[in-house]
Amino acid sequence: MTPAERYAQLRETSRVKERALFPVPRNPNELELQTRWFAGDFGNRFRSASGEEIEIVQLGTWNREAGPDFHGAGIRVDGGEVVRGSIEFDISDRSWESHGHSINAAFEDTVLHVFVNAGEQSFFTRTKSHRNVLQVRVDLSTLTDTLLGSVPLARPGRCQAPLKDQAAERILSIIDAAAAFRLRRKAARARIMKENHGADEALFQELAAALGYKQNKLPFTLIAQRLSLATLRAEPKHAEALLFGVAGFLEAPDLSVYEKETRVYLRDLWEEWWPQRDKLARLVLPPSAWRLSGARPLNHPQRRLGALAVVAHQWTDWTDAVHCAQPSLAVRDVLLALRHPYWNHHYTLTSNAEENEMALVGESRVAEILANVVFPFLSAQGADVWTDYHKLPAHLSNRRLETVVTRLFGDDARRGQFVKTVAQQQGLLQIYEDFCLQDNSDCAHCPFPEQMQKWT
Repeated sequence: MTPAERYAQLRETSRVKERALFPVPRNPNELELQTRWFAGDFGNRFRSASGEEIEIVQLGTWNREAGPDFHGAGIRVDGGEVVRGSIEFDISDRSWESHGHSINAAFEDTVLHVFVNAGEQSFFTRTKSHRNVLQVRVDLSTLTDTLLGSVPLARPGRCQAPLKDQAAERILSIIDAAAAFRLRRKAARARIMKENHGADEALFQELAAALGYKQNKLPFTLIAQRLSLATLRAEPKHAEALLFGVAGFLEAPDLSVYEKETRVYLRDLWEEWWPQRDKLARLVLPPSAWRLSGARPLNHPQRRLGALAVVAHQWTDWTDAVHCAQPSLAVRDVLLALRHPYWNHHYTLTSNAEENEMALVGESRVAEILANVVFPFLSAQGADVWTDYHKLPAHLSNRRLETVVTRLFGDDARRGQFVKTVAQQQGLLQIYEDFCLQDNSDCAHCPFPEQMQKWT
């Protein structure tokens, strides 16, 4: 039995079945749920509200016009022939009627209505021509990770005392096992995305999410889903303008508010964007989708979107690095070498130019991209990446990781040696999600301390 399998067994046999201390909100943002659906996080096999077995064969593409959310989808009902059409995703089953889909001709080819919350009574979901549309309810509890990006800090937990008596090697072995389990789970997700969207599109979407960081992972994922890599590579001259336009960063009406260099840069983008704007208007993200405060200036999403545009333009170099014999070194070299004439000297569109050049992607983000994108993707293809993953050094901590370390180790002087690598940090986060966040007894009945003592 591998360490990951042993940890999975520990995780399941010790699972706290009661409500979580910090539960996932039951009314998440609809855009986030649509994004998770499009990524394949809910799976591809369902039972419809009327009992049919539904298989999602093709998730389709984000719709750029009025109508259902996804066009060109394909489903198989009860193992029959593939049925082509559109998919609509709503929070509530009643949204079909309350949003007027039943009398809107744009929804005529809809083959599936997906929703989260169901009313007390079932009803006939019809199109304008009175054709029934199959309904599928998705369960938020099936998602493989939490919808929240952060959790509150906490005091040291009950496991602090027994862990102090454990040898560091023993503690590191379970952290490694949890990290291996987490890598395997990320690889499974990458495999699903590859099956749904193809290797390049899956890699592009995951890279975009990683560049978005915790605060803006969702809008970056939305942009990569709505503007496919194939679209950007087919129109390389327009690619950067399309990215910034769909992000909603080209909506300011007056160029005079910007400094001269920015006016020149934006004018070039606008000249490419405005001929495309009408047909893409439905895909433009609202300002509320972005979190522009609370992050370091170097991590501002406008800079990272500039980096994504450069990677899309140099996609062959990127994929060659990912698939080479030493991906850790090659990916690092490619990302650190990214250059943009504007964004290497600006924090945002409204900031003054900096004399010294600033990296589009720094060392700490390279490590995160390797851990969360490249290694899971290669593992999903059958590559053995554990050695490289395990020795990848960590460059930064964060509030959530500090929470984990505080709860597990308190003031243990050895705590620093448990967070030296990205794999160790990932393993600790996995343990925290599986035990601390699943416990509602304020540590009193959490099984982890006892399970840790049995670990060999």
